[in-house]
Amino acid sequence: MWTWIHKFGSPPHAYRLLDRLAPWFGWPALALILLATWWGLVKAPADYQQGDAFRILYVHAPSAWMSMFGYVVMAAAAAIGLIWRIKLAHAAAAAVAPIGASFAFLALATGSIWGKPMWGTWWVWDARLTSELILLFLYLGYMALRSSFDEAQRADRASAVLAIVGVINVPIIHYSVKWWSTLHQAASVTKFDKPSIALPMLIPLFIMMAGFQLYFGWLVCRRLRAEILRRERNASWLNEAS
Repeated sequence: MWTWIHKFGSPPHAYRLLDRLAPWFGWPALALILLATWWGLVKAPADYQQGDAFRILYVHAPSAWMSMFGYVVMAAAAAIGLIWRIKLAHAAAAAVAPIGASFAFLALATGSIWGKPMWGTWWVWDARLTSELILLFLYLGYMALRSSFDEAQRADRASAVLAIVGVINVPIIHYSVKWWSTLHQAASVTKFDKPSIALPMLIPLFIMMAGFQLYFGWLVCRRLRAEILRRERNASWLNEAS
């Protein structure tokens, strides 16, 4: 078993495996996102209070979820790399960072667009919004810290510490609407016993979330392959693979 696990930490094996896995993430992601987009924009009914403005939910909510999920993945990979000194884990963390930052920015941007007609302002220092903004800064700080070192090993160690410490912000984002009085609505999608969203609206949202999850996997496959190429550019196995 340990031999099988160790094999996944091998850059040559991971490089080939990621190339094979990418289409299995990419094509289903495209199909699900297109289906959810059609369902959410055309088939789903308008909200009785917000009208058609609520439809930005189908981009905003999955983006916010993926921004938090991406940070947990990045922090977990960084911890594995720091504890067990697996270089491929550090590479995975570095590959995930810009993807998660993009989702965090998209969540904030769509939230602001949604907030303008609903709240009458583009931005408020709401607990949920502020903690999501901090998440974006953590992503940017992680990438900036990595780029500030010329030596890869020092960059891996320093950025891993930041990623691990910053993960405490993820539960803060999730529970902020419960812990503080905020303008942001309380949990509605995760209330499986009695969701606050009608089923015809909820189904395309779940489909879109699944599509975003697969899209995240496709992006990780592509970016991690590129990160392996950058780190192993002088390795002999790379010439054989090409």
